[in-house]
Amino acid sequence: MEWIIGAATVFCLYMSAKITVKAFQEQEFMSLEVILTVFLFYLSILIGFGMIYLLFLHGGLDILELNGVPAEGNYVELLYHSLYFSAITLFSVGYGEMVPVGIGRLVAVLEAMTGYILPVVIVARTVYGLERR
Repeated sequence: MEWIIGAATVFCLYMSAKITVKAFQEQEFMSLEVILTVFLFYLSILIGFGMIYLLFLHGGLDILELNGVPAEGNYVELLYHSLYFSAITLFSVGYGEMVPVGIGRLVAVLEAMTGYILPVVIVARTVYGLERR
């Protein structure tokens, strides 16, 4: 069941990216719709990667450590830890009390790369839009 939910999560992330690209291509470079689309894209990335972490944790894989101890708890606590870690990774905060281990490191690197690349794309698109005027 985890693989189905994981595949659905990846599909939702893909569709969010596709919608964001379409909004960038069709709208003014900094319209309210583009800003809202970018916000929702960030939110979908945060939740999507949070769900991926949660699926790994719920499946019994220790991919996150909280203060040196594997993240444990009931479903709601694991959800909280997963979303929190996703947020601090995506926004490059990284307080240090929660770290990825094992395959979680690869997932965290992919999320961090997304968090670094997306602002560059937004700035490049904005500059491109200004130059076209």
